[in-house]
Formats: sequence, structure tokens, C-alpha cells
Amino acid sequence: MAEFSDYMENKIIEVMRATTFTAAAAYVALYTVAPTDAGGGTEVTGGSYARQLAGLSVASAGASSNAADITFPTATAAWGTVVACALFDAVTAGNMYMWSNLDASKIVNNGDTFKINLGDLDVTVA
Repeated sequence: MAEFSDYMENKIIEVMRATTFTAAAAYVALYTVAPTDAGGGTEVTGGSYARQLAGLSVASAGASSNAADITFPTATAAWGTVVACALFDAVTAGNMYMWSNLDASKIVNNGDTFKINLGDLDVTVA
């Protein structure tokens, strides 16, 4: 995941200007239509969907990944085809840090569980 949002690009510049930036944990959001750097896209809704804590490992060489499995609630309705994910600073609403298309899209039907295995959420700054 290396596509910074416009929000995060501006925050990086603000940090270099020595202005205040309050860090917050990153939450993973799933999308059926990918967002862009400006936001948008179509985040999954309903069917017991909820963003999940990314739980990133300590960064090294400009990279990090999830330090444990990220398991979303079991879908109680079809979520559709998940094509992208994004990191946000809040469980609901909030500001998008970055986003990326998935390596492979995944259809999530009623009764399915979407899971990102340990180490599979790659976060890089290049």
C-alpha cells in the first residue's frame, strides 16, 4: 500500500514545517469501488461490516505490515466484490491515510469472513 491520500500528503509537509499533527491508529476499510488520493470510492456498508485495526509492526526501511491477522466480522449480507482497501484514522468517517487496490479481488457473500493474514497488509513509503 503506497498511494498516499491528499490528506496524508499535506500532513507530511506539515510535519516538515514543524506544525502539529496528531498521530492516530490506522483502521482498515474495504472497498467495492477503489478510492483515489482525493477519497471517494465505495466503502463496504451493512451486513455487519466494520473497519478493523491494522495493528502495524514497527517500521523498518520505509515499510511495515500487519503484526497479526486482521479478521473482519462474518458478513450477514453480501458485501459484494472487494477490490481495494484503505487506512483511516478512525473506525468510522475520519481521514484516509493511504489506499491500494488488492492483488486479487474477493467476492464476500453472506456468511463469509474477510481476513488479511499476518504480514499480508504491506505498507510502504517509497
